[in-house]
Amino acid sequence: MISCDAIETAAHQIMHNAAIDIPEDYRRAVAGMAAREEGLSCFVLQTMLENYDAASADRRPMCADTGLPRYYVKVGNEARIEGGMVALEKALRVATARATRDIPLRPNRVHPLWRTDPNNNVGMFAPEIDWSFEPRADWLELTTVHKGGLFGTDYRMLFPGDGVDGIKRFLLDTLIAFGKRGLACQPAIVGVGLGGAKDACMTLGKQAACLRVVGDRHPDPKIAALELELKDLGNAIGMGPMGFAGRAMVADLHIEVGHTHTGGMPMSVHTFCLSSRRATVRICPGDAPQFQFQYRSDPQWFSDYMRREGIE
Repeated sequence: MISCDAIETAAHQIMHNAAIDIPEDYRRAVAGMAAREEGLSCFVLQTMLENYDAASADRRPMCADTGLPRYYVKVGNEARIEGGMVALEKALRVATARATRDIPLRPNRVHPLWRTDPNNNVGMFAPEIDWSFEPRADWLELTTVHKGGLFGTDYRMLFPGDGVDGIKRFLLDTLIAFGKRGLACQPAIVGVGLGGAKDACMTLGKQAACLRVVGDRHPDPKIAALELELKDLGNAIGMGPMGFAGRAMVADLHIEVGHTHTGGMPMSVHTFCLSSRRATVRICPGDAPQFQFQYRSDPQWFSDYMRREGIE
């Protein structure tokens, strides 16, 4: 049995981890880009790395804008949760409010019309919680992502005849527009969603950006090759960190696909900002706290079960 106290404790801790400690895979990517850049672009990247170190040393959030904290929850099919799923949701909302006060996180959530602010990042449909399930498992995994909620996302309904060239064209249009207008904090991990219904396409692209680590490749070798091709394309447009001239716009690019309507090929593009704030914990049933919580920075969200195509 996994207790609600354990869930709240773990969710509160990963809020700290995500806001303060930049994942090592992204730090390595930025360091590699800094070694290749020159001038202002190199200076920006080196300053970012220094800021990462300062945030970890001082135990303060890396960025003053701590984004919109949200959760991705993977439930083992054999997991038993005290109070059920409603109690789990309540624990996540309480942990969010506590973390907003304790870290602190900037209270970014406001009513869209009245602009009233509860000062705890909790409200109607907030924080967002995405769910997934895993067979033959008795654990619960929580991932929090702190992603900016204003820009860095676009969508277009392509058609089958557009093919890969159409995908490339939309990606270039999007990245150039983001860079010129300051709508993304690059270098970014870019997520591309292909297929699904419109809302599923947006979800796949966002998860591809936020829940896969730098260097991770799609299990389909053709999609993996396209990921690398699009990454190189994004870094060849002459735009570097924070819009300066350079070659460091895309830290990595991930594609997730879903079966879609026969007449269309929806595509979404999402950029995860230069903080790449994510953290994961697996909660295992048991009485010894040292065996309950397993923290990491790789969400390992996309399992074979999630990407299954057929009927079991």
